[in-house]
Amino acid sequence: MSSTALGDRDTATPQSPPAGRPTRGARFLLLLAVFLCAACGLVYELALTALGSYLIGNSVLQTSVVISVMVCAMGLGSLAAKPFRDHAVVAFAVLEGALALIGGLSVLGLYAAFAWLQLYMPAMILVSLVIGLLIGAEIPLLMTLLQRIRRQEASSAVADMFAVDYIGALVGGLCFPLLLLPTFGQLKGALVVGAVNAVAGVIVVVFIFRRETRRAVRACLLAGVTAVLAVLGTAYVLADDLEVTARQHMYADPIVHAETTQYQDIVITRATAFTGDPDLRLFLNGDLQFSSVDEYRYHESLVHPALSGRRSHVLIMGGGDGLALREVLRYDDVEHVTLVELDPAMTRLARTYEPLRELNGDALEDPRVEVVNADAFTWLRDARQRYDSVVIDFPDPDSASLAKLYSVEFYHLLGRVLEPQGKVMVQSGSPFFAPKTYWSIAKTIEAAGYATTEFQVDVPSFGNWGFVLAADGTAPPPLRLAADVPKLRYLDDAVLRAATVFPVDRRRADVRPSTLMDPAVLEYVLDEWRNY
Repeated sequence: MSSTALGDRDTATPQSPPAGRPTRGARFLLLLAVFLCAACGLVYELALTALGSYLIGNSVLQTSVVISVMVCAMGLGSLAAKPFRDHAVVAFAVLEGALALIGGLSVLGLYAAFAWLQLYMPAMILVSLVIGLLIGAEIPLLMTLLQRIRRQEASSAVADMFAVDYIGALVGGLCFPLLLLPTFGQLKGALVVGAVNAVAGVIVVVFIFRRETRRAVRACLLAGVTAVLAVLGTAYVLADDLEVTARQHMYADPIVHAETTQYQDIVITRATAFTGDPDLRLFLNGDLQFSSVDEYRYHESLVHPALSGRRSHVLIMGGGDGLALREVLRYDDVEHVTLVELDPAMTRLARTYEPLRELNGDALEDPRVEVVNADAFTWLRDARQRYDSVVIDFPDPDSASLAKLYSVEFYHLLGRVLEPQGKVMVQSGSPFFAPKTYWSIAKTIEAAGYATTEFQVDVPSFGNWGFVLAADGTAPPPLRLAADVPKLRYLDDAVLRAATVFPVDRRRADVRPSTLMDPAVLEYVLDEWRNY
């Protein structure tokens, strides 16, 4: 890196800068530019990986592709910058303008490619490559400019440059989740960072090396940066409308609510079903969570068999929409329910969004309910209360963060809060569309020491869907309803008896249990749902 950045002429013995070169305060301003460039570069990287995780899932693959492509491109960019060191000021200003424009528009462009062209992965690789090339070219040019201000030995110059570069990367990495996403969101956050990149170029040209560039050249560079800022500003103003248009293109029904949180993309659509009833649908990261037309089939199956025994204290994990909670609260002898949901935006929506409140019966306001916004795995480690029944309603395990909630280790932790003779119900995906995933979840629960009873139901908006009822011991827990079960619209004992019968081509498969170190369920779900 040092030979690339400095060249033979930059390794001479330290000496005073030539007359007319910038000195006073220039070194600080240039290192500030290094700091800003490093922060912006890491934010671009994080923005691309986060966007891919939201839109495609499989965060491990998205992160691996973005990082590997960008790091390789940075090396190529560093080599490509060597011929431009004699014109480092102009080259750096042009470079920052290009990086500001491409990096700032990258998230918006990729979102459009996903929504309209269905070319996300090729476009993401191309954008990562171009941004990596531009970021890689920064350091050699900045090193050359630093030596023009005050010549140093190569090792000393490299130490100064990379110290500031790494600190900038740290600040950028922290600002992305803690400041940019909450304040501006994905699209606008990238545009803001692009503007910062453009300002870094202005600092170098206008304030540090203005005496080394001709007035006409300086005017052209400033005009170019101004044009970049104008494009980014226009995109910022139009970003909300563009996001709404692109998002609506991906959903068949009109969107009535949409927000992006630090955890997921939440979309609610509303239409009229073939029955004439309103059809309210919730999507998380593009995956359907329920349709108000038939959600009762899913939630009755999820809740009531698990509450056929003792049920004074009930734990619900996931299910922040409050629909599983609604079913639990239909039993008068339920004394306390703990709802553990990662995303506070989801539980806030269940409390305040009127159509959803009507659907869940205002369940989160029931005095028996305690809502905890926390990661379920982490929460279980410190939990001390014990529960008679546990209902697990997590999204399908299509990311590493979700796969850990379907692991042997997770179910071991769950056993610490389960009362003797207690029951656990786990939503387990579709035995028809994803049989390996379904049976892997069942095998994982068994590997944690539970006996299981597997069953499937028909939910028209989902298709065939499966659940696993689990309990301590060796005997499979009986699949039945309580004698005092409230009136249900879908389930009865006859339906449950039939639900345990699987067709020949969807019976128990030879699959691996899933653990933290071997998340087999993630492998299965990504493979099986790839074509749907």
